[in-house]
Amino acid sequence: MLKVAKFGGSSLSDSAQFAKVKHIVESDDARKVVVVSAPGRRTSDDNKITDLLYLCKAHLKYDVSPDPIFEMISARYREIRDQLGLTLDVDSELAEIRSKMTKNMSVDYLVSRGEYLNAKLMAEYLGYHFVDSADWVAFGYDGKVDYEKTEQQLQEIYNVYNRIVVPGFYGSLPNGQIHTFSRGGSDVTGAFAAASLDADIYENWTDVTGILMVDPRIVSNPKTISRVTYAELRELSYMGAAVLHEDTVVPVRRKDIPVNIRNTNDPEAEGTIIRESFEADNAEETSRFITGITGKKDFSIISLHKANMSDAVGAIRRVLEVLEQYRIPIAQIPSGIDSFSLVVPTDKLVPVKYDLISDIKRNCQITDINVQDDISLIAIVGRQMAYRTGISGKIFGALGANRINIRTIEQSSDEINIMVGVFTKDFEKTIQVLYESFAK
Repeated sequence: MLKVAKFGGSSLSDSAQFAKVKHIVESDDARKVVVVSAPGRRTSDDNKITDLLYLCKAHLKYDVSPDPIFEMISARYREIRDQLGLTLDVDSELAEIRSKMTKNMSVDYLVSRGEYLNAKLMAEYLGYHFVDSADWVAFGYDGKVDYEKTEQQLQEIYNVYNRIVVPGFYGSLPNGQIHTFSRGGSDVTGAFAAASLDADIYENWTDVTGILMVDPRIVSNPKTISRVTYAELRELSYMGAAVLHEDTVVPVRRKDIPVNIRNTNDPEAEGTIIRESFEADNAEETSRFITGITGKKDFSIISLHKANMSDAVGAIRRVLEVLEQYRIPIAQIPSGIDSFSLVVPTDKLVPVKYDLISDIKRNCQITDINVQDDISLIAIVGRQMAYRTGISGKIFGALGANRINIRTIEQSSDEINIMVGVFTKDFEKTIQVLYESFAK
């Protein structure tokens, strides 16, 4: 069995966290491939190493010495090395990086060094072989990963060394130049490693015990989602749930490799399993029917009414073309017989509001237009809702009993998501009512 284990920055912030990681890796012989991020914050007022590296680049750009910031970075790595009793020549590595720090240096090279150095330290600590991600994550000049080349190169390396530590976040272009993923890209590196080696499972170790059913800032101590499908995850992520880097699931989903979100600080907890589908639903999932609840604030409703609109061919299309010209995305399109509404992000609407309305009136011959701000969208997500009667009634009944006015309603055709629009003043209350009513 092969497990690829990726550890985030909070899991590697200092020597104590390194020790936790080592215990986790050594507790399961299947964890043969380890992917690491750069050190994260040790405390709430601390700095992430990657942030400090970006700050160094900003100093260089404006001809300000980066040395005070770079010394903070250096001290972190020396401290980890010394407290763990490692022998890696960190000072030589740091000196090489510093020698390349010029105004015109590659920012990708600089910020990738956080993961690079951390992986070198972890490889020595575990007794694993260090593999530079520049040697196997292959980007094309268009910035897209070459799947075939990436898989082939890692397979060749793994066949030789078998137990490896790789840095996340970066790879290389065809000319050998370092190229990074977007922030959070270490998750993606781990996914590519798991997919390349046809791993049995991809473990993503972080500082939370899996994916929570609801935002803990709104509901105290919410339950963890034990199992979630990729389709459900997409719905939750789109509506604001901070789960994984959006590109993480692509490589592993292609090969139906399960993803397991785990907590480095609570390794006994099973966390959350993500996969395409599950052969059978457990009793808790069947009885609860809701997988997760999430939402976004700051939407506006543009309501349009015109007599006999239902008989006018292309009325909605013409309005949508106007919004496209203004590059305004649309979250919902609730409709009636002679009216329809557009739910759009308020921040996109405000700068062009009056010009947009004017163009709609002129091009679409619709004069009755109203705008309602302070709207929030709440998504109730769950594969157990499909083909079960009465679910919507239960949800609307609970909200009505708590005097929450529903402004819009939408349900996806696959029936895994019911989305309601409410006044923003009721945002937190709506999520609390739904959780207390159906998720506990």
